[in-house]
Amino acid sequence: MRARALLLWEQRMAPTEIAKQVGVVRRSLYHCRQRFEEGGVAGLRDEPRSGRPRTMTGVKVKEILDATVHTIPRKATHWSLRLMADFAKVTVPHVREVWLAAGLKPHRIENFKISEDPNFADKVRDVVGLYLDPPDNAVVLSVDEKTQIQALDRMQPMLPLRPGQVKRRTHDYVRHGTRSLYAAFDVATGTVMGRLTKRHRAREFVDFLRQIDRVTPGDLDLHLFVDNSSTHSTAEVKSFLEKNLRFHMHFTPTSSSWLNAVESWFAQL
Repeated sequence: MRARALLLWEQRMAPTEIAKQVGVVRRSLYHCRQRFEEGGVAGLRDEPRSGRPRTMTGVKVKEILDATVHTIPRKATHWSLRLMADFAKVTVPHVREVWLAAGLKPHRIENFKISEDPNFADKVRDVVGLYLDPPDNAVVLSVDEKTQIQALDRMQPMLPLRPGQVKRRTHDYVRHGTRSLYAAFDVATGTVMGRLTKRHRAREFVDFLRQIDRVTPGDLDLHLFVDNSSTHSTAEVKSFLEKNLRFHMHFTPTSSSWLNAVESWFAQL
């Protein structure tokens, strides 16, 4: 940048125009010219800067990475910025910089499950094919149930929000048992039809299928994604499907709930 500014100066260009092209203020141009006159080309190089010497060496970075990945702190379940800084004898910003560059997040844990379904590939093709290319004159529904939802109620009425006071509720509660939520997620529209039940049996699942049958146009086929729960394949369910031929069941592979769109809706709920 300094050399380019001097070359433009030699072309007798106005200092204001040089500053605009190079991207500096006019004062820096005069300072640059003075350095060149006093030290030649070598005078254009950066001078030693003041400040603390660099403490993060490659060896220290490797030490932090190895400790993060292969060890566990003595008094905690995972490394934190402060624990690692104390262990490696560096500052917290140093640890943050190393972790950020390596994409490490020791505080986060994610679960995974590998499906052992022998027909995994065929089932995935079936399900994904319906998502990408649903049949004509049909409704594609992602169906599942969220079980064991606790029906809790507070012991006393809630105190409402008002100026100077947050909304408050009692810490103790009374249990009213559990409920199961059956839901059918329409893949095309995103709408959801649901049903609350006290129990989770094949009988409740068949009742939900009857509800779907009532609220959807009778001239449309119904393609349903369901998991491998035992309540989805009992004799009672099979008997219902034999009498209602517009229902077509598509089973996701075992341990593959991520293929069922309604699971994402349950997660947000």
